[in-house]
Amino acid sequence: MQIALFVACYNDTLFPQTGIAVTHVLERLGHTVTFPMQQTCCGQMHYNTGFHQEAVPIVRRFVQTFADAEVVCVPSSSCVAMMREHYEMIAEAANDASFLADVRALLPRIFEFSELLVKHLGVEDVGAAFPHRVAYHPSCHSARVLHLGETPLRLLRAVRDLTLVTIPNNDQCCGFGGTFAVKNADVSGAMLAEKQASILSTPAEVVTAVDNSCLMHIYGGLHRAGSGVRTLHLAEILAAQGGVQ
Repeated sequence: MQIALFVACYNDTLFPQTGIAVTHVLERLGHTVTFPMQQTCCGQMHYNTGFHQEAVPIVRRFVQTFADAEVVCVPSSSCVAMMREHYEMIAEAANDASFLADVRALLPRIFEFSELLVKHLGVEDVGAAFPHRVAYHPSCHSARVLHLGETPLRLLRAVRDLTLVTIPNNDQCCGFGGTFAVKNADVSGAMLAEKQASILSTPAEVVTAVDNSCLMHIYGGLHRAGSGVRTLHLAEILAAQGGVQ
C-alpha cells in the first residue's frame, strides 16, 4: 500500500525523529511511504485560537495536497481530531460545495498512526524490541475524540522485552492543551504536577503517547524535577529493534 505521511508541523519542527520512525515501521511492514513536500499545517493552532478565517486556506492546502492519497498517516491524534471534528464545518462555513465534497472524500482515508496499524492494516506486532519499562499516557484527543482506547496498548504489548507500566489516574489530562498551557499557565502547571507525581510513583523509564505535544509538556516537568524518565512517541518505540534507544 502507498501511504502518504502528514508529519504534523510541530513534529516537523521539533521532533523530526517521529516521522522517520513512522516511515521505518511502515516500510518494515512492506508499505511505500510518500512525503508530499507541499504539506504545512492542519490549521488547528489557528482555528483553536479563534482565527477561523485564517485557518481556511491552510485547510484547503491540506485537502489539495492529500486529495489523491490512498491513505494518509498522521502521528498526532490532535491533528486527526481537528480534521474529523472541524474540517466539514470549515468547508460548510466557506459555502464552497466543491471544497466540502473534497473534504468528505478525503476524511475516511485519514488515520492516526496507531489506528492505521491496528484498525486499518490489522497489525499489532510490528517486529519491535524495546527492553525498557514503559508507561502509556492517553492524550485527551486520542482518548476523548478518536476513542483509541486499547489500540496503542495492543501495539506496546506486542513489543518484545518491553514491560508495560500503568500510571495511576491515567485518564487525567497532562495540562498541555495547546495554547491552554500558555493562557492558563498556573492551572496547566498544577495539572502537570499531578501527572508528573503519578508517573514518578511508577518504575517507568519511558513515557510514551501518540502526541508529541503532550510528551513535550510532560518531559519539561520531569526534566525540571531532575528525573531521568524519558519521553518517546509511540512510533519511536515501535521502530526500535532492541538496540540502544
